[in-house]
Amino acid sequence: MSEFDKLLEVMARLRAPDGCPWDQEQTHSSILPDLLEEVYEFMEAVESGDSHHMKEELGDLLLQIVFHSQIATEDEQFSAYDVCREITDKLIRRHPHVFGDTEVSGTKEVLENWESIKRAEQGKEDRKSILDGIPAHFPALLKAQKIQNKAARVGFDWPEKGPVLDKVEEEFAEFREALESGDMDHAEDELGDILFSMVNVARHHGISAEDALRRTIGKFTKRFNAIEEIYLWDSERMKAASFEELDLAWEKSKGLTNK
Repeated sequence: MSEFDKLLEVMARLRAPDGCPWDQEQTHSSILPDLLEEVYEFMEAVESGDSHHMKEELGDLLLQIVFHSQIATEDEQFSAYDVCREITDKLIRRHPHVFGDTEVSGTKEVLENWESIKRAEQGKEDRKSILDGIPAHFPALLKAQKIQNKAARVGFDWPEKGPVLDKVEEEFAEFREALESGDMDHAEDELGDILFSMVNVARHHGISAEDALRRTIGKFTKRFNAIEEIYLWDSERMKAASFEELDLAWEKSKGLTNK
C-alpha cells in the first residue's frame, strides 16, 4: 500500500460510523477555514526556511485535500483519485510545448497558451474576459497583482517602469486633496488608487506586494514585541509613556531585533 493510499484509508476510517465523532460531523463548509489556515502556515514555513516544518505543513495541507475528497466520495461526487486524475490531465493539456508538438520561444508564450487553453476548457466557455475566474475571496493585494498580470498579458501595461512610479505620486496628490476637502468617501477611493498603483510598482519590479506587506507586518510585530518587553509587558506603563519615550523605545527595538 502506498503512503497516499494509507492516508486515504485512515481518513475513511475516521469518517466511518465507528470512527471519530468530530471528523464525522465535518462538512466542506466547516473545515474550509482550516484549509486557508494551513496554506498560510505553509507559507510561513517556506519563509522561515525550515524544511522539516515545510514537510509537516504540506502534510497538513494534504490532509485538508484528502478530507474534502473523502466527504465528496461519501456523497458520490468524486474521489481523491479523481482529483489526482483531473490535475494530471490539466497539466498535460496546458503544457502542449512539453507533452505535444507546440513550440514556444519563452515564458511569455507559455502563459499566453495557458490562458488560451484555459478559456477553451469545458465549463469555462462562458468566460469572455481574461479577468474572469479570479477568486472573489483573494486577499486584496494578491488579487490586484493577479488582475494586473492578466491585463499585462494582452498588452494592457506600462511599457516602462518610470511612469508607474509617476502614477503613484499623482494618486497620492489626489488623495491628499481629497483629505483636505474633508470628503472621506472620495479619500477612500483615492487611497485605493494609491494601493493599486503601488501593487503595479511591485509587479514591474518583480516583487510580490502581498509578501512585501506580510514581511513588514512581521517586522513591525517583532519590534513592537521588543517594546513591550522593554516595558515588562505592562500595557498601562506603555499608555502612560510619552510619544518621545515610545519613539526612543522603537529605535531601541530595531537594534534588539537586528532590523
